[in-house]
Amino acid sequence: MSTLEKVRGLAEVVEQRERWRAEGKTVALANGIFDLLHVGHVRYLEGARALADHLVVAVNSDASTRAYKGPGRPHIPEAERAELVAALACTDRVLVFDEPNVRSIIRVLKPDVHVKGTDYTPDSIPEADEVRAYGGRVAVAGDPKNHSTTELARRLRMDRGPG
Repeated sequence: MSTLEKVRGLAEVVEQRERWRAEGKTVALANGIFDLLHVGHVRYLEGARALADHLVVAVNSDASTRAYKGPGRPHIPEAERAELVAALACTDRVLVFDEPNVRSIIRVLKPDVHVKGTDYTPDSIPEADEVRAYGGRVAVAGDPKNHSTTELARRLRMDRGPG
């Protein structure tokens, strides 16, 4: 499957999830902005994929990123961020979402496991109640939060010499 074929709308991802379920396969859901993709993102997504047979990644839209991070973000447009995440071998499907969180995606997708990065604990995952309501589980994956898009952008700005 090509990279762009992995990027789909929610309805198509839910249909694929049902096919996987019929095959007895499990699905993990991870989410994030993934602006200036870095090794911390890769480790998080690979860790999430290790928890299920398939990985669906929800990428914040440009509008939801601005609402969360401020007017200077994202650095990379949503379609490009989704394509970069889809290019990773660990991802099976990628979708872009506008909401401030993934509760509505969780309600319809019903992933077997919802995975967040190590800046969370299983008890602090905001959508945990939504996942547990249908019998799913939550998990944390990735390495310690030693990588940051904000810090990377700051370093890149500092590195610009006279042009």
